[in-house]
Amino acid sequence: MRILGFLLLLLLQLSCASQSVNKINGISFVASREKAVQDHVDAFLKIHADHAAVMPFGFIRDLSSPEIIFDTERQWYGETRVGAKQYIELLRANKVKVMLKPQIWIWRGQFTGGLEMETEEDWKILESSYDRFILSYAKLAQETKAEILCIGTELEQFVKNRPEYWEELIVKIRKVYKGKLTYASNWDEYKRIPFWTSLDYIGIDAYFPLSDSKTPTVKELKDGWKPWKESISALAKSTSRPVLFTEFGYRSMNYTAKKPWLVDRNEEAVNLEAQVNAKKAIFEEFWAEDWFAGGFVWKWFLNHEKAGGGSDNRFTPQNKPAEEIIKLFYLSN
Repeated sequence: MRILGFLLLLLLQLSCASQSVNKINGISFVASREKAVQDHVDAFLKIHADHAAVMPFGFIRDLSSPEIIFDTERQWYGETRVGAKQYIELLRANKVKVMLKPQIWIWRGQFTGGLEMETEEDWKILESSYDRFILSYAKLAQETKAEILCIGTELEQFVKNRPEYWEELIVKIRKVYKGKLTYASNWDEYKRIPFWTSLDYIGIDAYFPLSDSKTPTVKELKDGWKPWKESISALAKSTSRPVLFTEFGYRSMNYTAKKPWLVDRNEEAVNLEAQVNAKKAIFEEFWAEDWFAGGFVWKWFLNHEKAGGGSDNRFTPQNKPAEEIIKLFYLSN
């Protein structure tokens, strides 16, 4: 009865907090080895998600390599153009809206924000390679009528060093794709992106540090959000662009809000309560704001029955109490 009472109270609180309508209630649909099937979609429809990010991949050898390898037989099915198209078509058949979010993976998981060429020649090669990569997926986005295309993810040095290239790229993309555009900036990068007014959304991967506590309370987390929220809101107003959290999520572990971007294989103890509190805080702080468009939970695996669970300290909320928080909030929103 106590659990039922808690959930009813939470639903009431979230209903009051989410006055705005038409927010993007999304999940990040992880690229898999296999085709997506109806059961995979049914699992996240149960949490009332209405958008999904589909994420094909291109690969780069190292931080100074200019060649992007993509759409090859060596990649997982969901990482390819064919796989992304199949995912999107299934999602659209279920009336789920789509953000196509092609991403770069650098060998051994090196941070993409550090991708930086050593010579002008290599910059030109990278630009040409990135053109082929992103324009291929811009055409797919148009072909499948995806609602949003994300033109890049956490590529700070590439953007910083070649701003003119990105402005020209946006013009090229708009010639082949007629939907909405965003760019997924890292949490510490978003203020330095020079082309927000050329896009439709300010995209942020929202892994902001909020608290040093092992199990931060919702109030503590909301207090931690205040300075970041003021800065984000100011940018939205100065650019007249709504903010979209292209990724948001927290690991189910101790100190989850201290460095939320961590993707290492650390053995920090599982902490389901911390993940729940962090989800509640971000929902309560942002979803009622008129300058905020919504976001995509990081991350959701196709095979729901085998994903996450009470002994897992990774990002996915699947089969954890945080999944119920998302379900209740997305239902009320």
